[in-house]
Amino acid sequence: MGLLDAVLGEVLKNAIGGNASPQQQTQLPDIFSSILKDGGFGGVGGILKQLAENGLKQQVDSWLGNGQNLPVNPSQINDALGNDQIRQIAKQFGIPVDALLPMLAKYFPGVVDKMSPDGVLVESMGKGGG
Repeated sequence: MGLLDAVLGEVLKNAIGGNASPQQQTQLPDIFSSILKDGGFGGVGGILKQLAENGLKQQVDSWLGNGQNLPVNPSQINDALGNDQIRQIAKQFGIPVDALLPMLAKYFPGVVDKMSPDGVLVESMGKGGG
């Protein structure tokens, strides 16, 4: 489809490896695609802004930068994105919130890192010819 889908597929394939159940391997690309594209956050830039404004600026900056990605824990993701949004996403994919949050915390830094080569977010490139 676009760059976002290609990046998600690549990063999740590399990040998950054999560490996720077959169900997670199937669901994770769809979950991230939903959240990052049309999850009510305003795309990747919108979700990063929301995370940064809710106490995760240092982590977001590390994901966008060219260094080590700082980790985030499930409760930080829940607090930053909001319990209602997280519940809605979990319901959409038929998984419990307590299963969704650890997946987001584990894989989100890598997804953002891959989407920001040289510190520049490339979310919009997937709509053109790139």
